[in-house]
Amino acid sequence: MLTFGPVPSRRLGRSLGVNNIPPKICTYSCTYCQQGHSSRVQIERQAFFEPEEILAAVKEQIDRATAAGDNIDYISFVPDGEPTLDINLSQEIELLKPLNIPIAVITNASLLWKADIRAELARADWVSVKVDTVDEQIWRKIDHPHRGLSLPLIMEGILTFASDYQGKLYTETMLVHRINDDEENLNQNAGFIARIKPVTAYISIPTRPPADKKIKPPDEKTLNNAYQIYSRYIDKVEYLIGQEEDTFAYTGNLEKDLLSITSVHPMRESAVQELLEKAGQEWNAVEQLIADGKLIQLNFDGAKFYMRKLYDKYKR
Repeated sequence: MLTFGPVPSRRLGRSLGVNNIPPKICTYSCTYCQQGHSSRVQIERQAFFEPEEILAAVKEQIDRATAAGDNIDYISFVPDGEPTLDINLSQEIELLKPLNIPIAVITNASLLWKADIRAELARADWVSVKVDTVDEQIWRKIDHPHRGLSLPLIMEGILTFASDYQGKLYTETMLVHRINDDEENLNQNAGFIARIKPVTAYISIPTRPPADKKIKPPDEKTLNNAYQIYSRYIDKVEYLIGQEEDTFAYTGNLEKDLLSITSVHPMRESAVQELLEKAGQEWNAVEQLIADGKLIQLNFDGAKFYMRKLYDKYKR
């Protein structure tokens, strides 16, 4: 299927997905990938589908959405492999531009050392690049890159792209238990991401069965530490750890609002108290959420923070 959705996305609103890469052709074979191990790991670009075929599929999906009264905020290249392996990516973006819907591309950034790919991605309105680690040994352990790739070259390519790009640039870091979630790695990552100057730096965890069954997500304490460390370097940091439908805005319903906010970032005790005052409720409402296993209290640098407890299926 070349297109899917629109589906709800906290980053992109209502996103119509474009699957421009057959499964599972990628530059990496990440241990945590929900699509399983790559069927083919390559860095050579090739044509997979005719650009006009993708345009026709997108138009058909837009017509269906319109007939159903469903809006579309972004057309998103988020395939079952690495989207920049598609040698027709630039042409496809240009064909979709007249539809007057912003174009997004979610990439692992592994080919951004190539000037032509940087130029093609620059045509998109919204780009997310992956920064799991800046340590080469950890990178090889977690992302299983093609042997022809070099992490220093990739990092240089990301920085070059970031310095020239005029659209909205985001980063995403996938944290894996006991592989890239220690403080040294987090500080190194955050320092590098700060140089990218993303609109938002997202911290994510494996939330679906990974390719490597031994892979586990970090616990809540580690995630809170990661958020606090990233926030020392980067202006805006958010989690991508919960269900999309659980991460919307303030509604006046204390439980829903508190769990929604704390699935995006941990809240200081003072911020939780302020939310309680807006809702006209007492602190025992928070204590009840903790007792029910929905909220967890954490400590960092002598301050108390509150975070949504991870779903049982995410736990080790």
